Amino acid sequence: MNARLNVEPNLPEPDTFYEMLVDTHQDLTDEQSRMLNAQLVLLLSNHIGDIDVLREACAIARANAAQA
Repeated sequence: MNARLNVEPNLPEPDTFYEMLVDTHQDLTDEQSRMLNAQLVLLLSNHIGDIDVLREACAIARANAAQA
């Protein structure tokens, strides 16, 4: 596959998604919240299913984290 990671705004309802994400973490411990994040990453990675897109996403996320 030659797909590229879409980094342009692509959520029709970003505020709704953000609210859903915050609600999903509500009342969880820090450990449970980290586990939820890990599971969410793995579920969405499986849905994407393209190692090149996932590699690109990992590189961008790593670079952003290193700058923080």
